[in-house]
Amino acid sequence: MVFDFLKRGGLAVPEEKASATGPVVAYASSGRVAWSPRDAVSLARTGYAGNPVGFRCVKMIAEAAAALPMICQDGERRYEAHPVLDLVARPNPAQGRAELFEALYGQLLLSGNAYVEGVASEAGLPVELHVLRSDRMSVVPGADGWPVAYEYAVGGRKHRFTLGEVPQVTHLKAFHPQDDHYGLSPLQSAAMAIDVHNSASRWSKALLDNAARPSGAIVYRGEAGGGTMSNDQYDRLVSEMEAHHQGARNAGRPMLLEGGLDWKPMGFSPSDMEFQKTKEAAAREIALAFGVPPMLLGIPGDAAYANYQEANRAFYRLTVLPLAAKVLAHLADWLSAHQGEAIVLKPDLDQVPALANEREAQWRSIGGASFLSDAEKRALLGLPPLEVADG
Repeated sequence: MVFDFLKRGGLAVPEEKASATGPVVAYASSGRVAWSPRDAVSLARTGYAGNPVGFRCVKMIAEAAAALPMICQDGERRYEAHPVLDLVARPNPAQGRAELFEALYGQLLLSGNAYVEGVASEAGLPVELHVLRSDRMSVVPGADGWPVAYEYAVGGRKHRFTLGEVPQVTHLKAFHPQDDHYGLSPLQSAAMAIDVHNSASRWSKALLDNAARPSGAIVYRGEAGGGTMSNDQYDRLVSEMEAHHQGARNAGRPMLLEGGLDWKPMGFSPSDMEFQKTKEAAAREIALAFGVPPMLLGIPGDAAYANYQEANRAFYRLTVLPLAAKVLAHLADWLSAHQGEAIVLKPDLDQVPALANEREAQWRSIGGASFLSDAEKRALLGLPPLEVADG
């Protein structure tokens, strides 16, 4: 029959291994306005490397979170020295603790995903830790939809990390309501605002190249106020304008117009005058997506906080600490599986300068509560119980 080729029953379908969300992703952008590309590499280029607000937001969060003092403890005591602390202090020959965590937080903020490889030892903890580029990693789902491996691809070459009982690679991801395997980055939410901000910057640059003055029109008035220019006249006029009157180097040069030509300057329209406000609004939206108070970025027009100190405290409380607590808890679970004993990693809030007044008030309040036992006070402050000395 003519339509037998449409029947699938008689054809052997080759086995394919792909995510069930693949078809959805393939058609997700059809019928939409043409904005800049939304893949991780393009977003990092336009929103981080090519946008000062996005760059500063990522840098502020990553550096602040990487600089947080770390606590390592278990259910019985807090450790001053521990193999996990030694590993984190010198994770690999090329990086220290701050550099490793800055790269880790940066990847998570830029792509919504971060991958850490542990160089396996014969037993126990990894001997080295490395942050892998998230744009080179891909999840390999199994038949049940859960990841069974990760593939790292560079220049046509691939290396597969198979997920065993204790995985060599751990995947940290931000929450994504529509993807089971990859996280949603703040850059994706702020992509439209980044496009607006970048376009406003390009418009400002074009205006400066035109001597920071609005354009105008050359009106040709022939005999009796009418007529048109010949092709030779038009081409000559255009070439002279490009050679002698365009660009910043020709700013202020007088224009000599021959008979029949008249210059009509055009002033800025109200929409042009509002362009700077549009740029500032886009900058605030970018900062909002990352959770950075605009006051800390020097963006005018924001009065959400009474002063800089209050904005800085909100930045740590609402953005830096939740992110650091999530990442450290994930790493603690992963390293605990390697070591064979449970440990807890968390930020040391008592050594964060932005929270000094707040923590001092908390210690004073709990310390003065006479109705609480010492064990209850320690639990409220996040401290392990006191070791009971041998009698």
